[in-house]
Amino acid sequence: MSGPKFVQLYREDDAALRGELALGLLARPASVSPKFLYDALGSHLFEAITELPEYYPTRTERAILDRHAREVAAITGRGRTLIDLGAGSCEKAARLFDALAPLRYVAVDISIEYLRRALTNLQHRHPGIEMVGVGADFSSTLVLPPDAGRGERLLFYPGSSIGNFTPTDALRFLRQARAAGGPGGALLIGVDLVKDKATLERAYDDALRVTAAFNLNLLRRLEALLGCDARIDDFDHVALFNDAESRIEMHLQARRPLVLRWPGGERALAAGERIHTENSYKYTLDGFEALLRQAGFARTARWSDERGWFAVFLAS
Repeated sequence: MSGPKFVQLYREDDAALRGELALGLLARPASVSPKFLYDALGSHLFEAITELPEYYPTRTERAILDRHAREVAAITGRGRTLIDLGAGSCEKAARLFDALAPLRYVAVDISIEYLRRALTNLQHRHPGIEMVGVGADFSSTLVLPPDAGRGERLLFYPGSSIGNFTPTDALRFLRQARAAGGPGGALLIGVDLVKDKATLERAYDDALRVTAAFNLNLLRRLEALLGCDARIDDFDHVALFNDAESRIEMHLQARRPLVLRWPGGERALAAGERIHTENSYKYTLDGFEALLRQAGFARTARWSDERGWFAVFLAS
């Protein structure tokens, strides 16, 4: 089989991106969408985060999927189109290939260049599977191209990335995922669960400061996309658990009073003032199952680890 096919749906509109970033910096409090964390360097840094001892979600989810992949296949059947949302390195989905035997693998990610390298390498290892890479931003609307193919689909959304959405936006996304699955479709999704605050905060503020580098890399993006004069040594990485909202929050906190300037605008920040960069909502088992049913999924199965830290749901 020839190499993977690539479809570019996401086109960076420089003016729109500048406008979005400027509005976020001028908001009270200032905030920037987490999608801006994932340029090529940001994607590599996130892959490094998943290997850290403090970051339990990846290895816990991996163990759950390794243990129950054949049960997933027994429910969904083999030979589907496997659609990997936020594919990154593609390795999470690749671990499922033996159990699911997909006829087609569709990897979707906002960073097309990072995806291009990862999918090309994966195709060499699995020449018998048709592979399609889709460069897309599904943070607001999940749309799949015709190249994703017909037939029954299994959408795969690992890593508890659903936690980056507010509960309202998560419900909207799940409804879109149900529609994108089509007749007979299913969704396999990883969900981080509520647990003690110390464990949660360590997972987002590791001793090696890889997560800090991931967050601070956003300042380079502000410079590249907006022409903002943000300096990395003017900010600290902050991660905290907001009990009231049941979410981890990541922020960039000003070390001193400063003024961020860019063509056409500026924003003054007091010492200790923050730019909110990411949320990661944590769910209970019953709470997320209720959300799936509200989104229109009729049948669900779920598996979790022995500590009850993480869960994988199969909704169909």
